[in-house]
Amino acid sequence: MAAATNGATNGKDRSRSPRKELKDPSKLTEKDLQDGFSAQEIFNSNTNMSGYTYDDLICLPGHINFGVHDVCLSSRFSRKIHLKTPIVSSPMDTVTESNMAIAMALEGGIGVIHTNLSIEAQANEVARVKKYKAGFILDPVCVPPTMTLEQLDTLKSKLGFTGFPVTESGHMGAKLLGLVTKRDTDFIQDRQTRLSAIMTPVKDLVTAEEGIELQTANQLLQKSKKGKLPILTKGGLLVALVARTDIKKNVEFPNATKDPNNKQLLVAAAIGTRQNDQDRVKALVAAGVDAVIIDSSQGDSVFQHQMVKWIKTTFPNVQVVAGNVVTKQQAKHLIECGADALRVGMGIGSICTTQEVCACGRAQASAVYNVAKLAALYDVPILADGGISSPGHIVKALSLGAGAAMCGSLLAGTSETPGEYFYSEDGKRLKRYRGMGSIDAMKKGSDDRYFGTTSAIKVAQGVSGTVQDKGSIHRYIPYLTQGLRHGMQDIGAQSVQQLQSMLQAGQLRFELRSAAAQREGGVHGLHSFERKLFDS
Repeated sequence: MAAATNGATNGKDRSRSPRKELKDPSKLTEKDLQDGFSAQEIFNSNTNMSGYTYDDLICLPGHINFGVHDVCLSSRFSRKIHLKTPIVSSPMDTVTESNMAIAMALEGGIGVIHTNLSIEAQANEVARVKKYKAGFILDPVCVPPTMTLEQLDTLKSKLGFTGFPVTESGHMGAKLLGLVTKRDTDFIQDRQTRLSAIMTPVKDLVTAEEGIELQTANQLLQKSKKGKLPILTKGGLLVALVARTDIKKNVEFPNATKDPNNKQLLVAAAIGTRQNDQDRVKALVAAGVDAVIIDSSQGDSVFQHQMVKWIKTTFPNVQVVAGNVVTKQQAKHLIECGADALRVGMGIGSICTTQEVCACGRAQASAVYNVAKLAALYDVPILADGGISSPGHIVKALSLGAGAAMCGSLLAGTSETPGEYFYSEDGKRLKRYRGMGSIDAMKKGSDDRYFGTTSAIKVAQGVSGTVQDKGSIHRYIPYLTQGLRHGMQDIGAQSVQQLQSMLQAGQLRFELRSAAAQREGGVHGLHSFERKLFDS
């Protein structure tokens, strides 16, 4: 009875408390007008027991006093590597090999070549990126003179282009016999005709000798009005090809991630923590790699500590990205070993099942904020790895302290990824995509990433699947970066540096979103719709 009385009394007291007078609008302070919460208030571990994902948060808009074209996306991949586009392609065997790494570097990001390759093969992929010159195709697809038009039609449908050098063996480095283009094949009725019968022979082609400069090659193409210029050794062996369309790329990529001294594109490569990975590092360094990423699902291990220390002692100029980590303590251990950057994320990729299988990991927004806060004290950038499925997620990763976002599924299905396209039953053009913890990938060697090399039973921490064709990286990255610029403009940050200064000062404000708010923020209320990402 007493308890009831006390409750009633408390209620009575509250009802009689004087109502606060509304302030004079002219006397409103900045604090009076501040909505939402700072990141520190949301992620404060003393008062909050939840982990948050990107979708749990929404950034509140700020004041716009600049154009979207004024937004600067420059950020850091590691202590010494700067990017003009804060996007990194993941070291997955269905995402990044040399073609992707070249494309990412041209677009201002960087690619990380996966480790499910032999040491020699991975080093060769790195070397291809370092040898790349805009305008020069160093490994054109060649065809033999015995190939039929029917076989060529199949090849063209798979690759998406129409001109091919014809060499004696059908491979690069062999004697050039001719060139076959769309004009040579269009009006031939008999598709069993061999290429030797219809190709333009080498004597009728304009060719150039090995060592020619790009500007001179361009002048030759313009003068001859040809689309392709084969580059040959003195003995007539094909060593490169210059295409008119590729020459344009030399001026189309002003943001390219290059070494300021030798103008070569920058590239990273993944390694493991086994003893023979030291041999892998030596081969990668010899091939010119700029950074190595130690590929492990749980990076705070004695094996990784030893590997980081060995690399920084043996090759001090190579940038080392350590991880993966999701806690401040993990991060501190790796930074103290000498890591130049940290990879943050555990169990949150679209094809990752680590949290399901191992009951270990962390919600990605919480992981990024907490690790970035600790790493900033050491001036070490972090890569937000996983959970990125839209430009908005990249904006949120940057606004929580990441230097760049590492993307797998977001980039999967582009024409630069490894593998061939195929068609589903309903006619959609697809490519295969799999997690490095899937059984398929582990059989190829990635089980070391999950400390399962010697295990008799391999426990999958990922799945295999398919993704729809996204077109070329050179059309897709501009869509992503424009989305980033719009997002940062809405927030009121003109650069990544300003965005993160606002984060640290508590000026960047967030709100948590209920499930209903998340539904409301997406497409809803339509009978059907078509999602078109950008104007093609």
